[in-house]
This record gives sequence, structure tokens and C-alpha cells, in this order.
Amino acid sequence: MRKRTHRVRTVLCVVAAVVLGAAGCAGGDGHAPAPKGTKARAVRPPVWDRSPGSLAAVGDSITRGFDACTVLSDCPEVSWATGRDARVDSLAVRLLGATRAATHSWNYAVTGARMADLPEQMEQAAARGPELVTVMVGANDACRSSASVMTSVADFRADFEEAMSTLRSSLPKTQVYVASVPNLKRLWSQGRANVLGKQVWKLGICPSMLADADDLTSAAMVRRDSVQQRVVEYNKVLKDVCAKDPRCRFDDNAVYDYRFGTDQLSHWDWFHPSTDGQARLAEIAYRRITASQP
Repeated sequence: MRKRTHRVRTVLCVVAAVVLGAAGCAGGDGHAPAPKGTKARAVRPPVWDRSPGSLAAVGDSITRGFDACTVLSDCPEVSWATGRDARVDSLAVRLLGATRAATHSWNYAVTGARMADLPEQMEQAAARGPELVTVMVGANDACRSSASVMTSVADFRADFEEAMSTLRSSLPKTQVYVASVPNLKRLWSQGRANVLGKQVWKLGICPSMLADADDLTSAAMVRRDSVQQRVVEYNKVLKDVCAKDPRCRFDDNAVYDYRFGTDQLSHWDWFHPSTDGQARLAEIAYRRITASQP
């Protein structure tokens, strides 16, 4: 009799679920049996907000606008991420408007910063509670005194994962835009034709790539290729780690692939982005962040 009662109860439960749209009811064993042929509803990923209300930027000299205005100096006014200069039309201005950008965007990037510095920057950015954080870092991990002391890929990954974890510990819903590391070898090939630029390079700008700029021997080319390969590996890490976070968008190597010309390079060092180059970075970021699909 108990078995028969259990079968009747189960049949009634299934009928009720079909007719009433009920999620289920408890069977004799305390569980909720689902009708045959049905599948569990897939969990939808969070919707990407294409118009966030605030923005914090972390990273290195590129985001600080280094050498874009005066020699060997930061110029955050023309930063692609948070600048106010109308010639750049920064990401913050495009997303928030000029007035709101002045009060709801913050730049925590530091010239010379490497990936190991990102967790601390993320902590500072998180304190502001931004709805979007932009990340552009990695060039200085490859731009070292020599190719032999570049940041290892394993350390680069561990530091980026720590930075993301730092952000997520306090801001689980904040969106993150990650820009790829630029093509350093292309910057070398563009800037080496300028005599002034090469003199500035001797002051210590990216020695692993730019030292002895006119040296085209096999050893020099192997050195530059090894730096370039490390940049490619860094970008793969950025892509992989970002892909694990549903609220993170990688630029799909858009910055790396962009063919920066002399007009987009600082005329102080022929390596960092000029004001025009900063504008191009802002355009790339805005296009990626406001796209309906990543």
C-alpha cells in the first residue's frame, strides 16, 4: 500500500508541475522529481553594462600619459582612460560625459609599474567602488635591463590572478576591461628612424628591446624576438585569466595589433603614445566596452 501511495503521489506531482508550471514538489523521499524529458535551466551569465557610471584606471606609464606632453614626464590630462583633454576624448569622457568624468573617474596607474604592482593598484581602485576598472600593464615586465630578467610568464599570471582576486574580494560585480600589451618590436621599428628618439632611448627606455637600436646583427634580432615572444605570452595570460571572469573583457589583442605610426608616437621618445596615440587607445577601448558582444 505504501509503494502504491508513493506512485500515486509522484504521478500527481508531475501532473501539477506540467499544468501549473510548478517547479516540483516533494516525493516520498523528500526530493522534487522533475518530469521526464525536461532539462535544468541554464544559468545566464551577467549582462555586460555598456554604460557604467564610474571608472578607475590601473596600469603603467601609458595610462599616465608619460611623454605625451613634455619630455620624461607624466601627463594624465591626455590619458586614454581618464584624461580631460578634448583632443583625446578619453574613455571616461566618452562613457560618462566631461562633467561626470571629472568626479567619477580615477587614475591609479604608475609610470614604471609592472604586473607585480597591480594588486596594490587594484586595492586602491576598489576603495572608490567603480563600476568599471581598466587595466593596461605588462610592457614594463618585458622592458627590462636585459631580456634575461624579464618577468616570467608564471609570475605574470600569478600576479594578475592576485590582482583580480583583490578586486573581486570587495567588488564582485565591477566590470573589468583588459587591454593587451602593445607590439614592442613594432614600436622599435617605427622609432629607430628618428635620431632624437634614439638618444632618449639611451636614457633607459625599454633597454631589452631598444638598446643598440641600429644593431641588426643576428644576436640583436634574437634578443628582440625573445622580448616580442614574451609579450605574446603575456597577452595569452591576460586573455586566459580574463576569460575565467564573466565580468571581464579582454581586447582580443586590439592594442597589440594596432599599427601605431609615427603620428601616434611621442615626439619626445618615439616609443610612448602621443596625444594622437592616446586618442586611438581610447577609441579601441570604447568600441570594445560598448560592443553588444565581447
